[in-house]
Formats: sequence, structure tokens, C-alpha cells
Amino acid sequence: MNENAAILEVHELTVRYGARTALHNVALEVYPGEIVALIGPNGAGKTTLFRAISGVVKPHSGKVFASGKDLAGLSITERARYLAVVPQARRLPAGYSVQQTVLLGRTPYLGWLGKPVSRDIQRTWQALERIQITPLCDRPVEELSGGEQQLVLLARALAQDTPILILDEPTAHLDLHHQGNLLRLVRELADEQGLAVLMALHDLNLVSLYADRVALLAEGRLLVSGSPNEVLTEENLSQAYQVPVHVSQHPLYGTPLVLPD
Repeated sequence: MNENAAILEVHELTVRYGARTALHNVALEVYPGEIVALIGPNGAGKTTLFRAISGVVKPHSGKVFASGKDLAGLSITERARYLAVVPQARRLPAGYSVQQTVLLGRTPYLGWLGKPVSRDIQRTWQALERIQITPLCDRPVEELSGGEQQLVLLARALAQDTPILILDEPTAHLDLHHQGNLLRLVRELADEQGLAVLMALHDLNLVSLYADRVALLAEGRLLVSGSPNEVLTEENLSQAYQVPVHVSQHPLYGTPLVLPD
């Protein structure tokens, strides 16, 4: 992990929906090779933060920088060369094969005719191979399981060839096998390619195992950020989630183990 320069920088971001303030002066950074987990109860502002970072909603104030570039000054195509978003699998387009879906990751690089060139095809196959889903390449995406679809979305983001990877609840609706496989892949990609990863997760024990740092949101405010040991405490979690919790040490991994009290 390179501590010298953050790839993703969120500076005092405030987002309003009419009279309601959904985010209050949120600031965070993600460095190369680092996984930052965004946690918090439903309605805490996690989705709003992702939408503001990716340009779907316009902030009331504050800025987002990617590799030193102010994202507000970039076009949609330019922004897509800096960050890739992995949504939940239920948003996959029907009628596409796996290969066609992954190839969509190359859209920001296509010429004015919109036709892929050899490099686009090469990057698509490299992503399919890295995520180990080449046997699925001709299958319609709507015929895949939820776990397989989530891997397709990860491959599409990898083909997009960006330094920043944003994942919105990537393990939602997945069984234990697919949860572990997907998060191990994300960990490997961050380590191997130096990707800056920001992901929202509900399972705090998965956060404890896979995240380098944790950012805890509640009511649109960043309550605390730091290592899993610093953030996943009984005091912090009880305050944010408004329920009593018990935190102990995992007997195998030594990481925080979060249980309802």
C-alpha cells in the first residue's frame, strides 16, 4: 500500500435532496492497493456517497478527486476512465452474453464509431480469464446464478481498466461460497494491480476479514474511520446501529468478531 498519495479523495462532501441533507461534510481517502469498507445502518448515506462519487448526483458542496483530477470537471466518458462501479447483480442487462457484458467495460475507450478494436477484445478476455469465468463467455447473463452474475460485473469493471473500484454491496444475496470467492478476488486485485477499492458491506465480520480500513456512516455523517480494530468496537457500532452488540476476538484470525448482544 502506498501511503504517499491517495487515488480517491473525497473532500467535505455534502449532498442535499431538497430540504433534506443526506450527507454532511463527508471526507475520506483511498490509497493504491487498499480496501476501504463503507459501513452503517440502512439510510446512513452509503448509496448517496457512491452516487455522488460516480457523478449520478451533484453535491451541494465539496469535491471528489481521482488521481488528482476533479471529477466534477470531467465528462461521463472521462470519469469512467478513472473509476468503475460494480453494482448489485440484479441490475444486469438482459439479452447479453457474458462476453458482451464484460466488453461493455470498454465503452469509455471506444472510438466515434463505437466499435471495439483488438485492445478492447484483449482486455475483455484478460478480465474473463482473471476472474476465471471464460467457460461462461457465451452464456446469457440472465441464465446465471447470482454469484456468477456478480463475478461478471467484477470482470466488466476490471475490463474498464480504472485505478478505482467501487462496489455496492457485492455480497448481497450470495451464499457463503460465493461471498468468500468474490472478496478474495477483490483482495487479490487490490494487491496485484494496486487498485483503490471502496465497497459497501453489511456483514461486519466480512469487513473485519477483508478491509484495510473502515468508514462508519450514520445519519449522513462519518462517525469514525480507521482500521477494523479501531472502528469495529462495541461503542462505535452500538451508537451507529442503535442496538447493543458484542465484539470479541476471532479465535482463528484475531480480527474483531461482531455478534448481536
